[in-house]
Amino acid sequence: MPSEPLDAEALRGLQAPLKAQYRAEPEAAVVTLSAEGDLSGAGLVCSVDTGRALVEAGLHPASGGDGLSACSGDMLLEALAACAGVTLKAVATALGIEVKGGTVKAKGELDFRGTLGVDKEAPVGFRNIRLSFDLDAEIEPELKEKLLELTERYCVVYQTLRNSPPTETEIALR
Repeated sequence: MPSEPLDAEALRGLQAPLKAQYRAEPEAAVVTLSAEGDLSGAGLVCSVDTGRALVEAGLHPASGGDGLSACSGDMLLEALAACAGVTLKAVATALGIEVKGGTVKAKGELDFRGTLGVDKEAPVGFRNIRLSFDLDAEIEPELKEKLLELTERYCVVYQTLRNSPPTETEIALR
């Protein structure tokens, strides 16, 4: 069921107690998110429970996959599009901008020579990522720039990609 639309005052009302708590207790603002994959399926797949659906990720066809499973690269771009879209709508609401509709697109290029070990100089991962919005909204040019600036600033996935945090890996055996 879709959420009811909010105006700037309603959004501030929802967020004000959280902001007050986080100012008083900064440690309360730190939340650990997690995801878990199940490797017990047959074939080269990893099943991830999103909380809404079970997604089976597999190899992209450019690396030998059959195209029947989700590609984790696509999932990364989907997460970026989702986060940026929600962030843009929240920022627009806070600025009093009515967004009647539109789309957000995330695109990126991968060089599968790196992933497949064909060329050790080829990067493993995205070469670049582009994020674009096509909005049904009437916005003054300076407010449009502010909307984009604040969306970039507050989008968790965008900022994580732009400013990669330290990442650790480990293997434990049963």
